[in-house]
Amino acid sequence: MNALLPVVTLATSLLAAGVIFLLPESSKTVRTIVNLTAALGKLGLALLMIIGVAAGETYEATLTLLPGLDLILRVDALALLFLTLSAFLWLLTTVYAISYLGDGPHLSRFFGFFSLCVAATTGVALSGSLITFFVFYELLTLSTWPLVVHKGDGASLAAGRRYLIYTMSGSAALLAGILWLEGGLGPIEFTRHGSLDAGDPTVLIGAFVLMVAGLGVKAALVPLHGWLPSAMVAPAPVSALLHAVAVVKAGAFGIIRLVYDVYGVTLVNELGVGLPLAIVAAVTIIYGSLRALQQHDIKRRLAYSTVSQVAYIVLGTGLFGPYATIGGVVHLVHQGLMKITLFFCAGALAERIGVTRVEQLDGAGRRMPLTMAAFSVAALGMIGLPPLAGFVSKWYLGIGSLQAGQHWVLAVLAVSSLLNAAYFLPLLHRAWFLAPADDPAWPAARREGPAWLIGPGLVTAAAALGAGLFAGLPLSPLGWSTLIVTRNYAP
Repeated sequence: MNALLPVVTLATSLLAAGVIFLLPESSKTVRTIVNLTAALGKLGLALLMIIGVAAGETYEATLTLLPGLDLILRVDALALLFLTLSAFLWLLTTVYAISYLGDGPHLSRFFGFFSLCVAATTGVALSGSLITFFVFYELLTLSTWPLVVHKGDGASLAAGRRYLIYTMSGSAALLAGILWLEGGLGPIEFTRHGSLDAGDPTVLIGAFVLMVAGLGVKAALVPLHGWLPSAMVAPAPVSALLHAVAVVKAGAFGIIRLVYDVYGVTLVNELGVGLPLAIVAAVTIIYGSLRALQQHDIKRRLAYSTVSQVAYIVLGTGLFGPYATIGGVVHLVHQGLMKITLFFCAGALAERIGVTRVEQLDGAGRRMPLTMAAFSVAALGMIGLPPLAGFVSKWYLGIGSLQAGQHWVLAVLAVSSLLNAAYFLPLLHRAWFLAPADDPAWPAARREGPAWLIGPGLVTAAAALGAGLFAGLPLSPLGWSTLIVTRNYAP
């Protein structure tokens, strides 16, 4: 069973994709059943393995593709953190997408690639070696491109071309780094404290830079972020998937694996590559926030916010202090909950009352109070207000920066929080305190609903609040992240 569970977990979304691709467009009910059954099954398997890993169980499977080429699926505490997040948000995004897309065209194609994308994300989470990670990292690129270009119009196709140029270039850099490293050392698995002891510094540093660059494309580190804002032409469920569940998280997750499970803290310190990584993250945090301030399209503002917020994960990874590492790892979950809430709400606002730009938000809180309440919770969490999830991440990153002796990080966090407030609070002010300029009969009639459209955002907003309020519990995202650091990365 311990060898079977990782394979079955991966197979849930792979099988769902295969079935959905074969369904005719008219089979809406069957497609919905397959989608939801697979999503519930994956979440159930993740929860089952959480219980086992907490008790010390090991889950691992090796699949031989070619002689000398094995795919290793291994479940550890870090893998489960990412897997559970993706399974939980896949379920909610599926519910949201069914309502959002309605009876639109090409839904079997859309949901087939949607499930394939989640299968790739699952493979990324469960990868036990560099080459296994690369295989699923590439599958993620190939399965998300059809989602970006789903509308089929000129803007979508242009965004899709840009997405492929960036991501395939990143993949080439990642593969070059892997081959350079493994060419002299052989196949490299992810192990506690890293699998490398020593080697030629030129090779180690060169391979590290190449792999971080390859992973930094999907993580949207500056200057490799250009694909992300343009991809906002995709439907709202795809935007939510890219920003909170799959693509950017795969890049950030890969950087965590590279630093801690391939090189290890000791070797990264000796090579002197940790601080430059943290500096790149800090630049990305400030740059993303400044660019978000300049955006009047709501989804583009959220896209640049993602550029900034995902870099917190990389910042915590580069600082090495136990608290900084916990802050970076837990933000993998916290950012996902908050950002997917924002995109769910942005999509609902566009779908129900035609709001796509900041200046159109006047009075939206009276017309869609539940949606804007969820949006407000997520936005305040992004700013870092207690007791929301974002506050917990920033608090641990701040303490971790002091532990690591990198006091300049406190200034980065403070400036970033001010900029977060500067680009989020005007949205909330317009929605709650201003009346629509073209509506003399204020307050306007409510346009909330249907439940499948607004429900997922309410659930994720509640989860973002709960992750902060109950951060002290052992199975909270913070509690689990602390387990990861103390079990795998503590000296």
